[in-house]
Amino acid sequence: MLKHGQFSIYWELTIFFLKGKSMKTKLSGRESLFIGSMLFGLFFGAGNLIFPVYLGQQAGQNVWLAIIGLLITGIGLPLLGVAGLGLTESASVFDLASRVGRKYAFVFTILLYLIIGPLFATPRLATTSFQIGLDPFVSEGHGKLVLLIFSVIFFAVSWWFARKPSKIMDYVGKWLTPIFLILLAILIIVGLIHPMGSLTAPAQGSYANSPVLSGFTEGYNTMDALASLAFGVVVIDSIKALGVKKPAAVASDTIKSGFISIVLMGIIYTLLALLGSMSLGQLKLASNGGVTLAQIFNYYFGGFGNILLAVIVIVACLKTSIGLITSFGEAMHQLFPKISYQVLIIFASVLPCIFANVGLTKLIQYSTPALMFIYPLAITLIILAVLTPLLGSSKLVYVLTTIFTLIPAVFSGLNSLSFLFAHQVWYEQTIKVANLLPLSNLGLGWVVPAIIGMVLGYLFSFIYKKRIV
Repeated sequence: MLKHGQFSIYWELTIFFLKGKSMKTKLSGRESLFIGSMLFGLFFGAGNLIFPVYLGQQAGQNVWLAIIGLLITGIGLPLLGVAGLGLTESASVFDLASRVGRKYAFVFTILLYLIIGPLFATPRLATTSFQIGLDPFVSEGHGKLVLLIFSVIFFAVSWWFARKPSKIMDYVGKWLTPIFLILLAILIIVGLIHPMGSLTAPAQGSYANSPVLSGFTEGYNTMDALASLAFGVVVIDSIKALGVKKPAAVASDTIKSGFISIVLMGIIYTLLALLGSMSLGQLKLASNGGVTLAQIFNYYFGGFGNILLAVIVIVACLKTSIGLITSFGEAMHQLFPKISYQVLIIFASVLPCIFANVGLTKLIQYSTPALMFIYPLAITLIILAVLTPLLGSSKLVYVLTTIFTLIPAVFSGLNSLSFLFAHQVWYEQTIKVANLLPLSNLGLGWVVPAIIGMVLGYLFSFIYKKRIV
């Protein structure tokens, strides 16, 4: 018989062997496809469905050039965000932002998740899906009551699915995303077989003179770069849950899943933009993409088209809502481990439900400055992460790039506060100074200062290393 000490040793060896056997070096093709599908589902909300169609309507005959600009930022930045987390082998947004400093990472992470979570993006998902999907069926005077009932159900369902983050790949990747793609494919296939017109309509506005740049700006304004940091962490956790533990393997599978997701987004963006451009053969230029999409559905499917659109938009928003609530709960639990994940997702579900019904317009008005402030900081962090193989991971590079980005980021946030400080001398003078920055007219005033900071950081780190040697 084995003595107690011998039994313990044999037991530990057995456990070690079993763990080693269950550990995988990489995901299977099927698992990569599911995770890529999940990531696509998390990204692709109602906004991603609407703005390519409207871009197509505005671009007209210049639609292909506009699509090129759209794809550069609309899918390029989200891919870089996911890839950056993978290349730096970061376990979280906090982990990545800690390369600048722990205090900075703490503030940046909280602000990021509040903006793309309960204070900004999540409430709009319920409101948008209601306005596009259900409002056409609601009689006048009952809109507020129906919105209240709908938002309670919407966030209750989102909370229910978010309760088990380990199951998010099943819920979103295996079920909701395929349902969404099948429903959307019905419209796209019918639209391509029976086009409403040709791609010869004249371009409108800025799309007439600079379609690539206009498409570039449209993709930039989706703010999917912020979401890529949050959703990239969900992807990493899902990969680890499937048995891939080695950092290099997790990084590789993260980038692969991100690529699958982005390819899907690129294909759908392109097809929706083409539908929007061809719709000018039968429709006039609409006021926004939601109206355009509703008109296209109605043209092809009549009254049934309204129902089909409602289902597509609600499923699209629900997928993203589940992802945002899940990522908020996981990130905040990491920062505040004493608060349970379950309590955090209740907070992340109840708060947006309230904001979706009370004062959403004001909320968006006050949240936009914070969004415009953090966006340049997020993009520079992503770019530095992706350039790690070239620039290294020197703290000087991260700190100086962030410092040089911080001032134009503050300007960007202030520019969105005109509703508070309009006609005040100090404010108008500040905006004039901000407008002196190159590319500020495109909302990219932070780009040149960020590059200067990056170059200086790299040179100083290089000199510092040389002195040590």
